[in-house]
Amino acid sequence: MSTWDEPLRKGPLGGRTAKALADKLDLHTLGDLLRYYPRRYDRRGDLTDLALLREGEDVTVQAKVLDARRKTIPARQGRRRMDMMEATVTDGTGRLHLTFFNRGSYHQSALVPGRLAMFSGRVSTFKGRRQLDHPEYVLLEEDGLDGDAARAYADEIIPVYPAVKGLDSATIARSIKVALDYAIDIPDPLPPSLRTEQGLLGVYEALTRIHRPKDMDRLKAARRRLKWDEAFVLQLALAQRRRRAEEMPAKPRPGMAGGILDAFDARLPFTLTEGQREVGRSLAERLDATHPMHCLLQGDVGAGKTLVALRAMLRVVDSGGQAVLLAPTEVLAGQHLRSIRAMLGPLGRAGQIDGAEHATRVTLLTGSMGVAARREALLEAASGAAGIVVGTHALLQEHVSFADLGLVVVDEQHRFGVEQRDALREKATDGRPHVLVMTATPIPRTVAMTVYGDLDVVSLTQLPQGRSPISTHVVPTSEKPHFLTRAWERIREEVAQGRQAFVVCPRIGDGDDEVEAPPEGELPGARPPLAVLDVVARLTKGPLADVRVEALHGRMAPEDKEAVMGRLNEGRTDVVVSTTVIEVGVDVPNATVMVIMDADRFGISQLHQLRGRVGRGSLPGLCLLVTDSEEGTPARERLTAVASTTDGFELSRADLQMRREGDVLGDAQSGARSSLRMLTLLYDEELIGKAKEAATRYVEQDPALTAHPPLAQALAALLPEERAEYLDKT
Repeated sequence: MSTWDEPLRKGPLGGRTAKALADKLDLHTLGDLLRYYPRRYDRRGDLTDLALLREGEDVTVQAKVLDARRKTIPARQGRRRMDMMEATVTDGTGRLHLTFFNRGSYHQSALVPGRLAMFSGRVSTFKGRRQLDHPEYVLLEEDGLDGDAARAYADEIIPVYPAVKGLDSATIARSIKVALDYAIDIPDPLPPSLRTEQGLLGVYEALTRIHRPKDMDRLKAARRRLKWDEAFVLQLALAQRRRRAEEMPAKPRPGMAGGILDAFDARLPFTLTEGQREVGRSLAERLDATHPMHCLLQGDVGAGKTLVALRAMLRVVDSGGQAVLLAPTEVLAGQHLRSIRAMLGPLGRAGQIDGAEHATRVTLLTGSMGVAARREALLEAASGAAGIVVGTHALLQEHVSFADLGLVVVDEQHRFGVEQRDALREKATDGRPHVLVMTATPIPRTVAMTVYGDLDVVSLTQLPQGRSPISTHVVPTSEKPHFLTRAWERIREEVAQGRQAFVVCPRIGDGDDEVEAPPEGELPGARPPLAVLDVVARLTKGPLADVRVEALHGRMAPEDKEAVMGRLNEGRTDVVVSTTVIEVGVDVPNATVMVIMDADRFGISQLHQLRGRVGRGSLPGLCLLVTDSEEGTPARERLTAVASTTDGFELSRADLQMRREGDVLGDAQSGARSSLRMLTLLYDEELIGKAKEAATRYVEQDPALTAHPPLAQALAALLPEERAEYLDKT
């Protein structure tokens, strides 16, 4: 009996072919090869009389060979000698020339004068003659095919496989044909009852239809079955993980009546939105549980995620525990510290003269702090004096400890690796801490994990009252250079009215190598990306000469960065030219203009985050995406998508459509490394939902799937040991 994990070198294929598939396509087992699906399907083309052929058409003709001849093309510089065979065929209405490169003797022995055949290819013209280059052909008997049979041949669906140099689609197709004939008794991973319940084909029939399709309806049914395989096995992995998480101990954090949270709510100068209240109730229920919360809080820029997260942190503090807020940059960590302290007021100044009677302390820990300040922050965290600790990667170091870590809040979670987040969770002393991750525009992998069911999701879809609209426009400098001149004029107009602006560049400059890489799959432009230091120099000597302009970037000392932000907040700086250190968390209500230079260098999520730095007060915001990318390119499509909407949820779907899900069970963030070959998040949400329901039911009844060996084997193939370890940490 054939098996999914049977090595190709020991099974249906010869060693040479198996080695080529392994080396060039990473296909090692029978299952690997059978699940290497066609990239697209072609038809041979319309059955056509030779007299009616048109250049560029894909055609199939039935014709007789008039003559065939071989010749050798001499070697030239950079090209070796080539063997070539030419033939002329006719169907009585006209003539057609055929050209074959290499294997000339083989083709000449097959296509002898007088032989009838079906030829398929694309019509081209060379020296005034119509021809087919290297056409497919099938030799026929003397009387040929009747009209119906010939049309059936022309209409046959031909699978086209993703190929690489040295391994073409035809070779792959032949290998898969051999594998299919060999695997007729391969076990079906889906239980018969589930196949009946969902109306699914058997796996062998589905594979046969996907690789040897007779018509598009049968192909559709095959795709549905194979998508179910991927969705169901993936959902089994996630259902097992959820079950293990529910069995892990976590200390409940029920809060307390009359505590800091109640006092905080009472002193808020505004009313919480209904969305914020609902999310708060949802998080409170999860924090009360005896197993760790693992929740994604997604909300658009400015929806009030930090406020919601702070209320959850205060609930934990009221329960006697501590909360950590992990930020990706020191600028953002400092912004969070100031924002939380400002919102808490006396409630965040425990032990100080003006502190409230029942208060906590908020402390900061970053890598660049001085020795004395760092020692004090470490002591406050370890002793429990600080109920809330805000920090960067410095929080992950071994010598950082906590008295009772109850909640980990991760801001912009995609900026942290799995190992980093796991290191922080291990610092809890009583079970696992609850985890809340926040993002304004989920990157594709995050969206995928959400729909696939790995995260509990709470969403803030309602913006607080008072937030101003932001208009976004693409500034195409290659087509309309005067638009950039107008952008600088626009900044001057805003500054003249007492407002402020940001200009963002992809790199720092002055010999630095911190270049923002173009999004995956795109080549960098012909020139280096614009740099902060260069743009500052140009602006202060040119269009913004009488405007107060300052630079802000990651190479500056922390105190210098704080000073720049301080002057900006106090209104003593008009324009800050920055790298993406201001991407998230920076809150300057008076800033109304955001100009992003070389905007095509940034992804959708970054652009949306940067745009969210303006329009945060009562004044409307303006975002200008400056680019020299050409219209119709992927870069311009991305910018157009951002300009078309300010809805972060809609943009996350656009991002997903452009980049794909990524490897849901691995560390790839998006793109071709996905272990999902058929399943796509954008179009299969309903199927994924059904698979999740079924997988949850199976895992509840049989956690280890001992009653379903083929299913357990399929899960093991999807989730080898290193992936299982990764999944446990995420």
